[in-house]
Amino acid sequence: MIDEQTKTEQDGSRKLQQFFKEHPKCALAYSGGTDSSYLLYAAVQAGAEVHPYFIKTAFQPQFEVDDAERLAQQLNVPLTVLHLDLLSRSEVTDNPKNRCYYCKKSLFTVLKERAKADGCPLLIDGTNASDQVVDRPGMKALQELSVCSPLRACGLTKPEIRELSREAGLFTWNKPAYACMATRFPAGRQITAELLRRVEGAENALFKLGFTDFRVRLYADAARLQFPQDQMTRAVQKRADIRRQLNPYFQTVLLDLAGR
Repeated sequence: MIDEQTKTEQDGSRKLQQFFKEHPKCALAYSGGTDSSYLLYAAVQAGAEVHPYFIKTAFQPQFEVDDAERLAQQLNVPLTVLHLDLLSRSEVTDNPKNRCYYCKKSLFTVLKERAKADGCPLLIDGTNASDQVVDRPGMKALQELSVCSPLRACGLTKPEIRELSREAGLFTWNKPAYACMATRFPAGRQITAELLRRVEGAENALFKLGFTDFRVRLYADAARLQFPQDQMTRAVQKRADIRRQLNPYFQTVLLDLAGR
């Protein structure tokens, strides 16, 4: 007997397949994360002609590009990587509270222009039914540019997408959400290439120590580490290793006891 959760997943999956039957050619804003990876898979399964685009900026670490390329290769879909210098835009580097609006507007404007030039009239993204749209400046930019979000339209939530991805054999099924590195800066703090380099270096060091789903946030000139609660004890036990590995990037390292 099929449980209610499985029915919901199957219903959302069918709706998504129908979406691609009705829109057989589209461009995908592809991040290499769980949501856009499943969306790419679903498009391929439906026989759609889908063109995934990854925009590399100073705000995405290299592992995100690597994951995007790996999944695209797994699905045998050519991936286009575009480069955009967001650090040349003062409305972004000044880091106002609605910075995400300016980032998304820049990113998706470039994507729409490239997609149109490549003959793709429809641009889609991986926003899902779990994503909140209230008080999210980035969502406003997507709406203004008429970006379509099939996962959200089909009612698929994050947990459902993870389960469907697991069943499909996608390695991204349990990949932790990873917000762009600009979110490590408090609003009003100038975003610079040097500070981004230090944050990325510190986060790479923590990955190598075996930590996951954490954040290295700026606090004055210190690194404020946020770990999930189930990794907090280990972080305290490994404090000497953490301090040694992060020393090239930050002289002061703080542990946020509230966690993530």
